[in-house]
Amino acid sequence: MWNSRSGESTSDDSSRTSGIASGREPNGAAEGSEGVVYAAVIGKGMVIKGEIKSRESLHIDGEVEGNLELPGYRLTLSREGKLGANVIAREIELMGTAHGDLHGTSKITIRKGAHLVGDLRAPGILIEEGAYVKGKIEIINSAAEHAADTRVEPKVRRTGSG
Repeated sequence: MWNSRSGESTSDDSSRTSGIASGREPNGAAEGSEGVVYAAVIGKGMVIKGEIKSRESLHIDGEVEGNLELPGYRLTLSREGKLGANVIAREIELMGTAHGDLHGTSKITIRKGAHLVGDLRAPGILIEEGAYVKGKIEIINSAAEHAADTRVEPKVRRTGSG
């Protein structure tokens, strides 16, 4: 709840969001008084189908189908969460069930009890014992990938003889 007199949240509100706190965001958006950043939440009773593009971290307790783009931000799929989507995010932490390809620009963590059918692609990948993963795993070097994306192939002019 919000206390309009003091402009601060009460303990009811802070206890609800404290379980979804994540690390600092690049731009410091939605930063709390303790320097903790809170994520947008898709609740247990929610089912979303379509494309999600977000400029903040996302915590999924419900069900999402489609594509998720969170460039520079974190995606957390809780134990109760279900994901049927391809994902691009800075960090991805999986504790629930996911079907789709995951691309993390920093790291991907698959926790014990998680279930993933899809490909993983990130500079850092951690799969805990007890997690199920079926798909390709590609550890990328972010500096080398950036160089490959910006490299221009030289044009070679061939002349025929004959």
